[in-house]
Amino acid sequence: MSIRLWHAVLAASVALAPMAASAQTAPAGPSAAVISMREQWLNPAINSFTFRDTNNVFESRDVPRSGPVAPLATGAPLAMPQHQSGGATMPYAAWADRTFTNALLVMKDGKVVFEDYRNKSDAATHFISFSMAKTITALLVGIALGEHKIRSLDDKAGAYVPELKAGGYGDATIRQILQMRSGVDYEERYDFGEHPSLAATIHTKAIVRNEMRFADPAVTIGKKTAPGSTFNYATLDTAVLGWILERATGEKLETYTASRLWGPLGAEAGAFWMADGPPGNGRALNGMGYNAVLRDFARLGQMMLDGGKANGQQIVPAGWVGQMTTMIPFTADYAKKAEFKGYGYQTWQVDNEPGAYSAVGLAGQFIYVHPKTRTVIVKLSYNPPVEPEWLTPEVLDYFHAIVRTPAAR
Repeated sequence: MSIRLWHAVLAASVALAPMAASAQTAPAGPSAAVISMREQWLNPAINSFTFRDTNNVFESRDVPRSGPVAPLATGAPLAMPQHQSGGATMPYAAWADRTFTNALLVMKDGKVVFEDYRNKSDAATHFISFSMAKTITALLVGIALGEHKIRSLDDKAGAYVPELKAGGYGDATIRQILQMRSGVDYEERYDFGEHPSLAATIHTKAIVRNEMRFADPAVTIGKKTAPGSTFNYATLDTAVLGWILERATGEKLETYTASRLWGPLGAEAGAFWMADGPPGNGRALNGMGYNAVLRDFARLGQMMLDGGKANGQQIVPAGWVGQMTTMIPFTADYAKKAEFKGYGYQTWQVDNEPGAYSAVGLAGQFIYVHPKTRTVIVKLSYNPPVEPEWLTPEVLDYFHAIVRTPAAR
């Protein structure tokens, strides 16, 4: 499913989720007031603010920083390009407002050349990644593979989580799940109301109400296509990867993230995963729930650009980022409904720029890496649930203008 279509169907949650909730008796767990606040998460009137510091409203798991902070060198300021739209020319500030920007950072040759916080955010603000968390999950899979906690990407999911053997994930390998080619009968379609879709049910019961674990339906879900045969964007696939990681490593995902990725990265601030329940009950929402400060998202992008190295060490095994970013182009049928061009391991090909790749999250979150010009762009946004068709193309056009603007000497 395309990101734009996902945005469109999610819009229904803003209008319909309160109706669904009011028809039920609130269970023990989050209070009615908390549930009501969570149901407004995607409301375009306030989402510039609800996409920040989500641990104040949702369950979460801390990912503390540790060790030396990796310095971010400052380069000569980049003269941000003008943007052309409909015959009009506008400066960066107008483009940023037009494209619902909360914060943006540009690195060239490993140096910060532009950094901007908007709408009363600042360098200490923790922004939601949404599905950029999927790319982080793939980085953790690579680390576990390098530690031989995961033996092979061609192992089946059930080798690590036996509960998955009987359902649709029973024949799917870790590699196929990384590629969003599990073959399970799941649609990233958020139909709320009287007869909610599976994705909508998971959203409401796991994220909003904490009545179930996000990955629980993976145990009983059926199969739709042969594993490996068909791309099907599914956050449930990523939730299964998180479950596999916890079983393979013997650690909670937040603990493994802190010790293997966040500390070695040299992050300047702690981060957190959103969770689908309180400690001792829920699990980290690794398909959509990582929260960090802008500069630390930039450190992740720079680490990927540098082949998994950061803070003076090889954090992700050499060659893993190359595997993650080896894209499988979309078939002609899928390309007709896809916004982007291809998919690797939980990472997108968003354009035709040679070698470029991106972590992408709902509502306009990007860590865009352009190896040819050694540019990293992080854009944290608050797009409305129903995106204008022009929005993502104009964002990518501006990214292309940035990578072609030489750094000042």
